[in-house]
Amino acid sequence: MCANTQKAPEEVQADQAEDAPIIDDEEFDRTIPPIDPALDSDVPMGSVKEWEAEQERLEEAARKRDVKEGVASLPALQDRDSSELLADPPVEDPEIDDPLTPIDRFDVEPFDESRYTEEAASGDVSSLRYTYTIEGLDALNGDSDIMPVDRGYIRARFKELSVLEDGNGKATNGAMVSARLQEDQLLLVNILHGQGYFDATVDGTVDLPESEDARVKVILAVNPGPRYQFGSIQFDAPSVIPAGLIANSFAPKTGEPIVAERVLAAEANIAVQLPQEGYPFAETGQRDILLDPELRSGDYTLPVTPGPRSSFGDILTSGTTAFDAEHIAVLARFEKGDLYDSRKVDDLRKALVATGLFSLVSVKPKQTGETAPDATEYASIMVNQEAGPPRTIAGEAGYGTGQGIRVEGKWIHRNLFPPEGALIASGLAGTREQGASLTFRRSNAGRRDRTVELGLSALHSNFEAFEAFTGGLGGRISYQSTPIWQKKLSYSYGFEIFGTNERDFNFDTGTRQRRTYYVAALPGQVTFDQSNDLLNPTEGYRITAKLSPEASLGSGTQVYGRGLLEATGYYPAGDSLVLAGRARIGSIFGAERKRIAPSRRYYAGGGGSVRGFGYQELGPKDPEDRPIGGRSLVEASAEVRYRFGDYGIVGFVDAGQVYTSSTPKFDDWRFGVGIGGRFYTNFGPLRLDVATPINRQPGESRISVYVSIGQAF
Repeated sequence: MCANTQKAPEEVQADQAEDAPIIDDEEFDRTIPPIDPALDSDVPMGSVKEWEAEQERLEEAARKRDVKEGVASLPALQDRDSSELLADPPVEDPEIDDPLTPIDRFDVEPFDESRYTEEAASGDVSSLRYTYTIEGLDALNGDSDIMPVDRGYIRARFKELSVLEDGNGKATNGAMVSARLQEDQLLLVNILHGQGYFDATVDGTVDLPESEDARVKVILAVNPGPRYQFGSIQFDAPSVIPAGLIANSFAPKTGEPIVAERVLAAEANIAVQLPQEGYPFAETGQRDILLDPELRSGDYTLPVTPGPRSSFGDILTSGTTAFDAEHIAVLARFEKGDLYDSRKVDDLRKALVATGLFSLVSVKPKQTGETAPDATEYASIMVNQEAGPPRTIAGEAGYGTGQGIRVEGKWIHRNLFPPEGALIASGLAGTREQGASLTFRRSNAGRRDRTVELGLSALHSNFEAFEAFTGGLGGRISYQSTPIWQKKLSYSYGFEIFGTNERDFNFDTGTRQRRTYYVAALPGQVTFDQSNDLLNPTEGYRITAKLSPEASLGSGTQVYGRGLLEATGYYPAGDSLVLAGRARIGSIFGAERKRIAPSRRYYAGGGGSVRGFGYQELGPKDPEDRPIGGRSLVEASAEVRYRFGDYGIVGFVDAGQVYTSSTPKFDDWRFGVGIGGRFYTNFGPLRLDVATPINRQPGESRISVYVSIGQAF
């Protein structure tokens, strides 16, 4: 058996220092004294190349461990070589110019050249197998009421970074196992330091097997020692406004164990909170923790330089600009003179990125030294931008029973008419619809998220309910929510002027006939949104009201109104379970059904309506069993949504009906049930739903399939 002990740095220097140790920010120097087999042919190390490769692997593992967040203790002690931490440091031989670690420090097997040659020929040069165990973690105060130690976390963290674990229980020889053991002793001490055990030591032993077929047993025995707690907590900083801003941002309190991740998180929180409260140039210095071994406590001091309390100043631009400062100010949710808040700066950066007109963009504060009227200092906002390509080709596709396959492609020039004046040419191809359109759109038109649109379109639709050839002109002004800024209140209003030639069933003649309608409409919409997410809500509710006064010319002039009210709600029944519901009611008033263009009537059925039925399949029908549409509708849906990782399962029940009267009758409801799958992406969930109607009638589909982006509601 061979053994060595890894001690805490304080213990090593306890006899050399009279003052209590001070913990600083330097990491342990994990360099292990090299053993070069090329210097002594008697060292049974296999080949020089293998040893060098192993040394490189250990160094790479140490580098990876250094950059892992929260691995090591907060701080290590003053710069010390890890060789000083060994219980028995290497002894130098005065007769050797280049001293090696004495060979008797390593318990290795005699070199069997024939066995090695056979294994190398077979491709297996790992002639030694080992297992490792960690003992002594039960001594940690896992049952403490104050920040109890999670032993499972310590084991998992060690396993993630251990070179013994990384070796998969294989090594070329015993020296390699010993080197890995020394690395992992340092690692385990570092992890224990991170939990406040600054006096911890780890003894490492290697038990050689009695037979060649058995595995070497590596044991890391932990002696944690006492757990240190916070003594005094002080901040070396000038006064700030409000007075307790820095202290209140630091969560650890006196009497709590000194846990590295908690301290680092608290310091990071100070660096976040100060810029949110008017200190954009705040900096935190290097912490000091003065340990008292007798009291088992550490007095914590953190230097903080808040810098001048600032308010927003002018917006400045640099680089290859897509926008000038005036338009950037439209996107900003702050005015000059408002108290500086880093969250609003980050919001401006996101809004600039969302325009899609930059390849690179950064937004940073800049000191001016200019005093504002409220005695703060103006901080200019420097926007460094590099304009990207303004043209985009995009496409989308979907499928629904009764609606068929639908593929749409777009060519967009997002800044043809600066600022943000886009030209959009689109084409639609599908089994039921074909069309083209040309649209002018100005985004952020004088106000953030306000959009002005004007477009021409031509569309051919061929559904079971009707066939239509439509051409029109439309315009809209909207103020909408976005994933960056979800608004409680959004709205849109506009106009539509179009002509449409449509075919549907004429009950007076008993035949299907074509009619031409000329329609002018003033559609408007208001949405009140109290949900927690625009694309995938899990709690809250939304209410949307739509109203469109319309005039129809053709087969007699008719003036009528189309109204629709919809409410959706979301309730989190657990961490991964959401209950969702939807109700919709609509009415067309002021005109007979037959005098309203078929494309302007109400229909139900389909992926966004009552699943289990084909598109527009529900409601009154003609003698040929084709939908004819109605003047009112009611719909309701209930879903149970379960999510696991990036995937989800949804069970749902939908119900609804369409009526020829302008007032819904709330009878003769039809129901559909089904199940769906979800794949969650950063732009919303991909949706696949499969449903079937309850009490299916002749001509109705047994199974309906719907593929789209986004939740059903």
